[in-house]
Amino acid sequence: MEVFSGRPRGPERHPPAGRSRERRASLLDVRSAAGQVFLLQVVIVVLLVVAAMAGMVLQTARDALQRGRRESVVAAQSFASAPGTAAALRSPDPTAVLQPRAEAARKRAGVDFVVVMNTQGIRYTYPYPQEIGKKFVGTIAPALKGRTVVEQAGGPPLPAGRGTDVQAVVPVTEPGGKVVGLVSAGITVKNVAGLWLPQLPIILGSGAAALALVVTGTTLVSRRLRRQTHGLAPEELAQLYEHHDAVLHAVREGVLITAADGRLLLANDEAARLLGLSGDVRGRPVRELGLPEPVMDVLASPEAVTDEVLAAGDRLLSVNKRPTYPKGDRAGSVVTLRDTTELVAVSGRAEVARERLKLLYEAGVGIGTTLDVSRTAQELADVAALQFADLVTVDLLDAVLRGWEPTAEGWRHLRRAAIAGDRRTVPVYPLGEVITFSARTPQMRTLQEGRGMLEADLRRAQGWREQDPERARKALECGLRSLVTVPLRARNVALGVANFYRTAGSPPFEPEDLAFAEELAVRAAVAIDNARRFTREHAMAVTLQRSLLPRGQPEQDALEVAWRYLPAEAGVGGDWFDVIPLPGARVALVMGDVVGHGLHAAATMGRLRTAVHNFSTLDLPVDEVLGNLNDLVVRMDNEENAGDAADSHEGEGVTGATCLYAVYDPVAGVCTMARAGHPEPVVVRPDGTVSCPGVPASAPLGLGGYPFETAEVPLPEGSQLVLYTDGLVEDRAHDIDVGMERLRRALDGSGGRAPQETCQAVIDALQPSHSSDDIALLVARTRVMPPSRVAEWEVPPDPAVVPEVRARCRETLRDWGLEETGFATELILSELVTNAIRYGSPPVGVRLLHGRCLICEVSDGSGTLPRLRRAATTDEGGRGLFLVAHYAQRWGTRYTPRGKVIWTEQFLHDGAASAPGLAPIDFLLDQFDLDQFDDPGL
Repeated sequence: MEVFSGRPRGPERHPPAGRSRERRASLLDVRSAAGQVFLLQVVIVVLLVVAAMAGMVLQTARDALQRGRRESVVAAQSFASAPGTAAALRSPDPTAVLQPRAEAARKRAGVDFVVVMNTQGIRYTYPYPQEIGKKFVGTIAPALKGRTVVEQAGGPPLPAGRGTDVQAVVPVTEPGGKVVGLVSAGITVKNVAGLWLPQLPIILGSGAAALALVVTGTTLVSRRLRRQTHGLAPEELAQLYEHHDAVLHAVREGVLITAADGRLLLANDEAARLLGLSGDVRGRPVRELGLPEPVMDVLASPEAVTDEVLAAGDRLLSVNKRPTYPKGDRAGSVVTLRDTTELVAVSGRAEVARERLKLLYEAGVGIGTTLDVSRTAQELADVAALQFADLVTVDLLDAVLRGWEPTAEGWRHLRRAAIAGDRRTVPVYPLGEVITFSARTPQMRTLQEGRGMLEADLRRAQGWREQDPERARKALECGLRSLVTVPLRARNVALGVANFYRTAGSPPFEPEDLAFAEELAVRAAVAIDNARRFTREHAMAVTLQRSLLPRGQPEQDALEVAWRYLPAEAGVGGDWFDVIPLPGARVALVMGDVVGHGLHAAATMGRLRTAVHNFSTLDLPVDEVLGNLNDLVVRMDNEENAGDAADSHEGEGVTGATCLYAVYDPVAGVCTMARAGHPEPVVVRPDGTVSCPGVPASAPLGLGGYPFETAEVPLPEGSQLVLYTDGLVEDRAHDIDVGMERLRRALDGSGGRAPQETCQAVIDALQPSHSSDDIALLVARTRVMPPSRVAEWEVPPDPAVVPEVRARCRETLRDWGLEETGFATELILSELVTNAIRYGSPPVGVRLLHGRCLICEVSDGSGTLPRLRRAATTDEGGRGLFLVAHYAQRWGTRYTPRGKVIWTEQFLHDGAASAPGLAPIDFLLDQFDLDQFDDPGL
């Protein structure tokens, strides 16, 4: 980095010739920087030479000492282990034997002495005989234990003269390991000067060469410094740098210097503050600093800039940019920055307001995404806990959560509906708990007064602490410090309260925070009230629809039935189903779907279900039932579209419906079906195979006078007929073909399951996680009436055979164990057969069915409808149907392709038919003969 002096740069100045000798002598001036550096380097070179010499002397002496130690140990061990040494120590005169050997060994080994001594340290040998017999000078205790001792020690004079004595003491052992004596060998390390003196010229020569390099290097550095500092003295240069640094970092204007390659060379303190730079940005490329895009473009551009205003975060900066060397080849730029933003206080308040507006916007987007009261309350808590409070709780009236209209009587009992924030460390009431607030609590006061309450310091909030002293104490210990509680009100009705807490690590709430919390609560209360009203309406619609659907299974013998109904999440629809017992032990199955959702669809569904019941009571064929339903839907649609009727409710008219109507006959084992725009039913055979019976598709109800085609499907006993609405197999995520395939897979192998198990298996496999349409499912397993409980025969068209018919009826009832019903049944059957012969057309047939009730059927080929009437006392006939209606609990007529069938049902209790009292009938029988009851109106 170049250093600028602050003065204009001009041609390089050359010193006058008269001063050249003075500058050359600067190396010898210790007051100059060059002289001080030169002197320091000379001292360093001298110290290095002295250190090298001292190190060499010490190393030489150390090497000589180590060599002496090795040689003394080797000599002592060699003599101690020599043959005969141990034996000589045990001889009467060890000195005579060992002294010659020791001297000879000393001379061969080149040591100064070899001393043999006994275990008490008394010498047996020594180079000077007068020292023999004296105490050995040295350490012998370790050697007596079998170890070798090497040490420096003094002793008697030696032939080698003065020096450092190094001696080794080793034990002499017998073959058994016993120490019988000691041997010490030593050497005197003499002066080592002769070893290092030859290296002294090399060391001194190296030092002289180093001094020459020091002089040369110092001279070159001194010249370089003079060129760089323009002849300024060190004091002047230091003062200039101090002034430059003080001005650069104290000025309230940001300064940036960049190189030609885009690297940042310098940034003063103000620039770092304005741009948010860290301390390690020097030398880094400008585009890696994370600067705002406008500022980065200006720094990277080679163009000059004058007073250009740029946005940097929340600041507006006035930028100027100039090249550092306009006429040179060292390109670079100097950028200055000035903060032109308004006053800090005004800017701070604007920032707070901006954050609050942003939070209110996020609240408007994030609160009320669903029409669920609890979820909406949780969304309020989650939004506020992000930026406004550390802990947020929402308490609602129990009536609000249930969808009811809130009242002031329930204010003291609020249910915890949502918690967000740091609830793991602060003890709070758990979700779902009913909280009874006392009158002095901020929550109760805010409900009563209809305005928010601010408790800046909860340690002094007596009402809050009295609610639950132990819980309050723990909360304060966990750092809870400040509270804002605001009412949740909509349509001037209180729904609950929202509580915002801050801990000791956050600033306490202020009055501005209270105003913001109230605004936030107003927005959230509208969403909560909308969810409450939807909950109420949805509950009403579900209640209405469930009240219109079957409550229980009717008694019948033909089918074992199970069903499931699942309303949509967004609202109930018009799906319905029904199981309707028909005469002749038959059962009608209905599955329908009204287009639309809500109360109107549910009410329309109820009307259609009632109509189906009425049409089935007439015992019409399946195609005629659907035809009559189609006409009804058309009339209803016309009524809805007339005038302004469509504006009074959701949906524009009925718009149509689908329906499947099926009649199963357990005697024949055949199911007759027709469908109007409804999905085709599925049949599961007893062996588990799944198939569609191929019922022809017809137009939905309400589209006009299109005919409805029927299909007769034989169903073996144990087969399962599966009826459903399109909500089960059709979804936004996939089409109906995919849903049908999934249904087949769910039903595969279900032949042995009970209908309840089949229903559950289908729902588990096909129920979507979020259902947008109702789902209705009906599973019916077929039964077949055994031949032993069916008796039928043809009757010749002759009144004389009536007694024979009665006799055969009596015999059949006896076989079934129904003798007690014989009289009534015979009476009913004789009346019906007599009138069929007299007023009907052949062929005449009789069928008796024994199930939950006793069914009598008389068929003939005539289409004349019988009519019940009251006969006068003077009439001779007209009382036949009166007797039939009295003895049978139900009776009626149905048409067949070959004529009609008159049927009766007698309920059975413990094998006997129940019948009303016989007193009126006995009175009639006393006056009239049975054969006279042959009124043509029958």
